[in-house]
Amino acid sequence: MNRRNFMGAGIASAGILAGIERIEDKEAAPVRFNDKRSLKIFATNWGFSGSVDTFCAAIKKEGYDGTEMWWPGNKEKQAELFTALKKYELEVGFLCGSGSVDYADHRDSFKKSINAATSEFGQKPLFINCHSGKDFFTYEQNKVLIDHTTEVSSRTGIPIYHETHRGRMLFAAHIARNFIEKNPGLKLTLDISHWCNVHESLLQDQEETIKLALSRVGHIHSRIGHEEGPQVNDPRAPEWEAAVKAHLGWWDTVVSHKVKSGETLTVLTEFGPPNYMQTLPYTKRPVADQWDINVYMMNLFRKRYVK
Repeated sequence: MNRRNFMGAGIASAGILAGIERIEDKEAAPVRFNDKRSLKIFATNWGFSGSVDTFCAAIKKEGYDGTEMWWPGNKEKQAELFTALKKYELEVGFLCGSGSVDYADHRDSFKKSINAATSEFGQKPLFINCHSGKDFFTYEQNKVLIDHTTEVSSRTGIPIYHETHRGRMLFAAHIARNFIEKNPGLKLTLDISHWCNVHESLLQDQEETIKLALSRVGHIHSRIGHEEGPQVNDPRAPEWEAAVKAHLGWWDTVVSHKVKSGETLTVLTEFGPPNYMQTLPYTKRPVADQWDINVYMMNLFRKRYVK
């Protein structure tokens, strides 16, 4: 799917598209960054089928600071990416992980990916985001992956985060809490939409656990989930106000931590294509515009969190 094909779904009226704006106007963020450089917003190439150069040109035009994408698997793809990043003056964060269900293979390929992304780059990544382990690996098995990333991050100075993602080691809030309490070096990529789906709630009954998790966040994936799924069809629609408000509250807390610590916050706008994006039966036509929503989320973060 290229950028033009992202534009396939019908656009609702201005009144219907006011969900986030209405909340934003009534309830401004309690803390904001003084320096716009303290908030860096990245674009996903998930669902984009054009060339790397075309993608980088498009996100530069929209005003993104960079992109987060999987660490390229070969030298040719690495060269293509680093050439485009330099051409369009974009920053980069890499996604690393393994899909293997065999623990030994998973561990070895995970470590290999981390080691390469933190040493073989043509442009130093701003961060590494990990799809870490599996939800059915033991605590001890998954901890090996955390220990490796903690050591590599300390040695290279590159922040390495572990994503709160279904199917991975941090797939649920209460499971993540155990990892957080036992691993002081563990830093999170917060994609809390997954936890909403896993726990079939907006997490009202796990406030202490969420508070602890938010204190460890270094990077955000700004997709909005709900009680029955990891992605609302369009966050601007008024029927999603409760879910939107919950996510804004969580993000407000992360921003507050970063402002107080003087750290930069990185954010990926990560509303996904079908089948994350719902489609109409038979035609498989997306019910909303992925590209437009992600650009909207970028602008929302800048408006809400930068003075």
